[in-house]
Amino acid sequence: MKIIGYNELNDSFFETLDYNVEKNVKNIINDVKQNGDSAINKYCQLFDKCRFDNFEVSEKEIEKAYSLVSEDKIKAMRKAIKNVRTFAKRQLNSLKKLDTKIYGCKLGHRIIPLESVGCYIPGGNYPLPSSAIMTIIPAKVAKVQRILAFSPKIKPETIVAAHLSGANNIYKIGGVQAIAAAAYGTETIQKVNKIVGPGNKYVTAAKKEVFGVCGIDFLAGPSEVMIVADETANLEFVAADMLAQCEHDLDARAILLAFDDKIAKEVYKIAIDMLKILQTKEIAQKSFEKSFCIVCNNLEEAIDIANKKAPEHLELCIKDAKEKSVLFHNYGSLFIGNYSAEVFGDYTSGTNHTLPTNGVAKYSGGLSVFDYVKIQTYQMSSRLNAKHLAKTASILAQTEGLWAHKLASDLRK
Repeated sequence: MKIIGYNELNDSFFETLDYNVEKNVKNIINDVKQNGDSAINKYCQLFDKCRFDNFEVSEKEIEKAYSLVSEDKIKAMRKAIKNVRTFAKRQLNSLKKLDTKIYGCKLGHRIIPLESVGCYIPGGNYPLPSSAIMTIIPAKVAKVQRILAFSPKIKPETIVAAHLSGANNIYKIGGVQAIAAAAYGTETIQKVNKIVGPGNKYVTAAKKEVFGVCGIDFLAGPSEVMIVADETANLEFVAADMLAQCEHDLDARAILLAFDDKIAKEVYKIAIDMLKILQTKEIAQKSFEKSFCIVCNNLEEAIDIANKKAPEHLELCIKDAKEKSVLFHNYGSLFIGNYSAEVFGDYTSGTNHTLPTNGVAKYSGGLSVFDYVKIQTYQMSSRLNAKHLAKTASILAQTEGLWAHKLASDLRK
């Protein structure tokens, strides 16, 4: 972990990542678009060393997956599902339909679920059944009719989590080819209205490429955590939370904003000791070595860095954390106080762990039930009310030189 001062920061620290993989991604998408299932199998063989007669996980495979997953794990999944479902329901209930009037014209909006979504569940270094829960459960709460789950090299735990969460179809494919299949459809896979879920740089580039053909949640890069720590922080917690982020992959980053270089050095020492016993040491240590600690002179400097960086996860391990939290504006999800572990958000507190990274939190929040619904407006004018609206509309249409608009207004005067 590199320790630097606030004044040593430069613009490169705040730059977003560009992986420059678009050309390869476009070629794969076009191949799947043109050749469907045969192209998917080609890339599954090339990248994942497997080939399928049927991409969908069968009922028999689902039954087998349950037999391979311990009861303790299934119980933990059910608990996480319950909490995520409860929070998603309460979020949805906060969004109300609207019926109102303006000068007699009836106006409003209706909350309409998407018809179909594709939920991407990473395979990567570890099975991520939690991502199945986080992407599928809000879709079920929103009453999406058709929910497709995609995961490469799919593990029994992921199959069970996707099934418990309520996916209509579970596919054992991933990567760019899965995103292309979800966006365009193939002989055996129906296209969807929107694609959600985390993925590697190729999956992210593929989502960017198909946006417009279908919707996406947001573009995200490697996982990241930023922790603001003062003298009240539990430094063991801080070190463990940094390593929890670093073990994701070699591109994951942990950033510590400390108000004292003693804090920075102590966290580093604790983390090095913890690494000795970690089963994921090989990846976690390399990521930790590339991570940063920035020594800030005061809270204002920490706020400045956090709001500019817009981290995926932001932990506040500081005095009066709740009161000061309102000063932080850009983050995927906020964890207030020493006991609000980021890993709780990953698994079981109820908020979603599918979050914006790479600065996207400056303009977007994390995945939620709101991503699975559309807010669509309506209006209904009476003959009397139309006369009132037509005069204004006619003048504005003429101002813009749109004469058919003026005619449509004048006919209703």
